[in-house]
Amino acid sequence: MSQTATQTPAKAATPQVRSGGTALREFFATIVIVACITVGILFYVFILGNPANFEGGDPKNNPLQGNYLGIAYKGGVLVPIAIGLLLITITMSIERAITLARASGKMSMESFVQQIEYLLEQDRIDEAIALCDKQRGTVGNVVRETLSRLKQVKDDTKLDKDQKVAALQKALEESLALELPMLEKHMTIIATIVSIATLIGLIGTVLGMIRAFAALATSGAPDAVALATGISEALVNTALGITTSTIATIVYNYFTSRIDDITYRIDEAGYIIVQTFQAKA
Repeated sequence: MSQTATQTPAKAATPQVRSGGTALREFFATIVIVACITVGILFYVFILGNPANFEGGDPKNNPLQGNYLGIAYKGGVLVPIAIGLLLITITMSIERAITLARASGKMSMESFVQQIEYLLEQDRIDEAIALCDKQRGTVGNVVRETLSRLKQVKDDTKLDKDQKVAALQKALEESLALELPMLEKHMTIIATIVSIATLIGLIGTVLGMIRAFAALATSGAPDAVALATGISEALVNTALGITTSTIATIVYNYFTSRIDDITYRIDEAGYIIVQTFQAKA
């Protein structure tokens, strides 16, 4: 009775730790988005809007000649949002780069698949599983699950050859289905920024041009300050929107290519496992 009472709290504590880590992963994107937008606003107010960037030390005046921080400040209220989107893109790119590097495993995927093929040809399944444990990552995990299923069904006399092959393919598909969401997670955020950043820049451009034309429409001599402010707002937002969208497009295509490469190596390893088993069965 005393042993049971002692072990029970320890078992109950495990799900709490896992749920906490899961909750943190689930809210990671939300935390990043809120933090990056907040940093963008603070950067806009205190760095770009620093009085030292403007004539007479007043942000309402024109920026000092050649002062690009002051010029960016004149881009208007959409500038901090554009900065936030750029920071989100950079942060998510770093997170994806780290995640996909871990998913690939410790050694190169090509070398790993070649070693798995060699060990299977020698019928050294246990060593192949040990290699998967050493490799780790998504590739190692999926191949390990498939090899474990191979070890289980290999000497099972209740299953025929086709059933064993089907079991191997099912193990590969199930383990890949569990790992694939982790590879593709947060990619939708980067893909969304590709479009949103361009639209934010376009909205800022339109607002700036409205201000510029309003200055031209004033009676008498146009308000040169308002005209310059409107044009500045249009160009700054355009530049930020296009820059962020370009970076997001590049990193999205790069990470998509990395994910395709990982899944290709997994499929290759699965094909090798099935074909080797069929040849030896």
